Amino acid sequence: MQLHNFFRSGTSHRLRIALNLKGLAYEYVAVDLRTEEHLGAAFKALNPQGLVPALVEGDLVLTQSPAIIEWLEERYPTPPLLPPDLEDRARVRAMAALIGCDIHPINNRRILEYLRKTLGGDEAAVLAWCATWINDGFNALEAMLAADKQRGAFCFGNTPTLADAYLVAQVESARRFKLDLTPFPNIVAIDQACSGLDAFRRAAPAAQPDAK
Repeated sequence: MQLHNFFRSGTSHRLRIALNLKGLAYEYVAVDLRTEEHLGAAFKALNPQGLVPALVEGDLVLTQSPAIIEWLEERYPTPPLLPPDLEDRARVRAMAALIGCDIHPINNRRILEYLRKTLGGDEAAVLAWCATWINDGFNALEAMLAADKQRGAFCFGNTPTLADAYLVAQVESARRFKLDLTPFPNIVAIDQACSGLDAFRRAAPAAQPDAK
């Protein structure tokens, strides 16, 4: 498998975590968003949307990290990233969707570049925008985590699920945007638990070959 991705991309980060948790080897192919490489013809031949990541296996090209992670779960079911119970799987997917649908998309690079270049927002305005929506989502997620009295060290239970892959990538972005995480002790504790696992450490942006 080839993973076309960018070290600082949250969607790329979550997919690297999922691949590592599954124990799957892949070739790292850097796509430099800083030079707009993702908008060039070569990458758009893989993904016409011009977004990372893209996962390539033979003639198969997969895009959109939620779809790729679900494909990994079905193609390589062991170890699982979803619990066996139907309702529990829905809870894990809801936590992942809270991040993947409601926080990340309005804070990703193309939105922030529009704020800067088209609407004329300065960096203070951009950081305020990011903080608003991350805080909003994290407040809800923190409440969900606090209400689960059976929860272990991770978002669900005592083994990482796809919700943890989403969360750790978003916490990384929150820190980059200088968000105060003090109001979110459960989220911080989960992030710390994940940081003790090799799968998460190897997926971190700073550990990637294109991190400069």
